[in-house]
Amino acid sequence: MAAEEQSQQLSQQQQVPGEPAEGKAQWLGTDAARCKEMVDKATSRNPVVKFMLQKMEESGCGVGKEFIQVEKCDAEVGGGFRPPDGVVICHNHLGTQEEINHALTHELVHAYDHCRAKNLDWTNCQHHACSEIRAAALSGDCNFKMELLRGNVALRGQFRKCVRRRAELSVSMNPFCKGPRAAAAVDAVFDGCLQDTAPFDRIP
Repeated sequence: MAAEEQSQQLSQQQQVPGEPAEGKAQWLGTDAARCKEMVDKATSRNPVVKFMLQKMEESGCGVGKEFIQVEKCDAEVGGGFRPPDGVVICHNHLGTQEEINHALTHELVHAYDHCRAKNLDWTNCQHHACSEIRAAALSGDCNFKMELLRGNVALRGQFRKCVRRRAELSVSMNPFCKGPRAAAAVDAVFDGCLQDTAPFDRIP
């Protein structure tokens, strides 16, 4: 697919779907100014967010001041990646510093994948699934505390279950991957993409 055509299609769907609501009765957000303050704090102080920004720079995809945008979002997500422009953080859906940190890391994984894989096609369900698996695994979306808050606790294998579940949720929001295509795409690439922890040496 031509890059221009893909860009137009992505523009129509606005952005690569980000962190889904999942388990929240309602989103407890904040105002744009407060959210911007927390974004600035994350990019200047959070070690994982700072590491992702550094690796973006080293990969030849420097992040300028306009790369991270704070917006009011209609979709029930915490943020999204809008290639090639940058990351969107939804101030009306995120209310704490921890939520901002996780959402930023999640979307920066997508941005990093878009940067390093020159042929990444977000309309390809398996391409999208791989990035969602990586984002769920590397961002803290599936750590014990987050899963406990969602009411998802198991003695064994909870991390993998969470990564798979959240990847399927995000991929299913892609208009090109509706219905059973989302689960099939995640299944097809799950093990290989979960093992791909770049730019980290291991899952943080």
